[in-house]
Amino acid sequence: MSEPGATGPSADPAAPAADPAAPATDPWRRLSPRMLLINPVKVVGQFAFPAVVAFVGISQGDRGMPWWAVPIVVIGTLVLGAIPWLTTFYRTTDTQLQLRQGLLNKRTKTAPLERIRSVDLEASLLHRVVGVSKVQIGTGVDDDRISLDAVSREVASALRSSLLSRRTPMGDPSTATASDDRAEVAPELQAPTRPAEVLAEIDWSWIRFAPFSLARLVLLAAVAGVLGQVGDELPIAAVAGSAWAWVLQFALPLVIAGLFVAGLTSWVTVAVTGYVVQWWNMRLTRDAGSLHLTAGLLTTRSITVEEQRVRGVRLTEPVLLRLVGGAELAALATGVGSGGVTAILPPCPDEVARRVGADVLEHPEPMTVPLVSHGPRARRRAWLRHLDNALVPPVLVLVAMIWVDVAWWVPLAVLAVSALLAVVVAESAYRNLGHATTSEHLVVGSGELTRVRTVLENDGIIGWVVSASWFQRRAGLVTLTATTAAGSERVVARDIPLTTAIQVADRSTPQLLTAFLAPTPGRADASAPPVR
Repeated sequence: MSEPGATGPSADPAAPAADPAAPATDPWRRLSPRMLLINPVKVVGQFAFPAVVAFVGISQGDRGMPWWAVPIVVIGTLVLGAIPWLTTFYRTTDTQLQLRQGLLNKRTKTAPLERIRSVDLEASLLHRVVGVSKVQIGTGVDDDRISLDAVSREVASALRSSLLSRRTPMGDPSTATASDDRAEVAPELQAPTRPAEVLAEIDWSWIRFAPFSLARLVLLAAVAGVLGQVGDELPIAAVAGSAWAWVLQFALPLVIAGLFVAGLTSWVTVAVTGYVVQWWNMRLTRDAGSLHLTAGLLTTRSITVEEQRVRGVRLTEPVLLRLVGGAELAALATGVGSGGVTAILPPCPDEVARRVGADVLEHPEPMTVPLVSHGPRARRRAWLRHLDNALVPPVLVLVAMIWVDVAWWVPLAVLAVSALLAVVVAESAYRNLGHATTSEHLVVGSGELTRVRTVLENDGIIGWVVSASWFQRRAGLVTLTATTAAGSERVVARDIPLTTAIQVADRSTPQLLTAFLAPTPGRADASAPPVR
């Protein structure tokens, strides 16, 4: 996307001037007027906390807030909410989507129609109340998107269909005018469109996996932290203190049991509620060369990922989720999602995640192929690495003993516990380690307590990096990294034997390593590239 700043005559007197060089198929349009009902609420939300702090500070002073401050705040909120609607215009030309916005600093964004790769629709609860949607258009080049914050649902749906139908298949510039040619083809000669294929729909029996996914534990910890900071100032603080004093009159085991039950109940409630809110009415379909994901209760999301940009999938099995047979699935794509990683399934049964992953890849083998272990030297490396980390807690306790009186057996107990945990984590890390290759995919296993299977298309690999630390060289192991434009831009196979790493790379991209595998005069070992 580019951001020129030129202006010229316009079809709409209130709109910015048009560029004569760009033939427009649509006039300049404003966003929906119902945006005027949304933006003031957003402004209030943004300034709510500072306003409350200021109000409390003024109220505690000698002078109260003057009466004329109320209308100023109300009028200011309305004005700030109206500015984005008054200064934002968009249109589509024969070749581009254009967005112009700004009051003092004017900015223009353009996206070639044939390069548009995703058109995502999102509607928060407030958007849904007033009947509008937020449209986000991406070209897959970077994370920057053209965002239309509030357009009517009908316009959003029509704009999405129009933009996706006029895009060019990735890697085929010759089809840049496919939308123009398509209009000239007789309807009876056009290829029939296939109905949307449903890959997955929400099954509410999956909700049993919600408490075993710790993704929302951070939210619960944040709430506990806020209550710990401001709890003393709440009106119920005195009542809570009296209740706590009453509870402490009972036996300590009962108090501990009560706290455990309360914490567990809170966690289950938060996990289940978050699961329902995020994945309500989830539906994953394949249609017109794209994957479509719709989900959400309060905020509805409609995400489109072009299949030609999907380079692989990532199957994640956290330790607690794995104990109950659950897993999560994400797609690895170029230029879309959060860092190229788009979650396409909630925590669900492992067999469902593998089946949907096979459907997305259109190959079942990568999701079930057994991984090749990296051998006893890799296991020794995993054990040594984690046992070294197990020494940190007892050393900290020993240092603390200089200032704090601690019993002599405490460091030994800490050492025993940390060593036991290190052994469990080290063995789990080794068992999760592995690799496999198929005719079209590279499969890499990784993770410590969380087991991760990453599947990457061979066509999505753009390079290799073979590196080794001093300790790895002593063990004859290397770290093999496949670089790609999708996901986190790399897939790493750790602690793999050098010869095996070269074989894996050569099988996945035989033409890429041919020059490095050819015999070179003066090199002692011409069968492998130098390790760095």
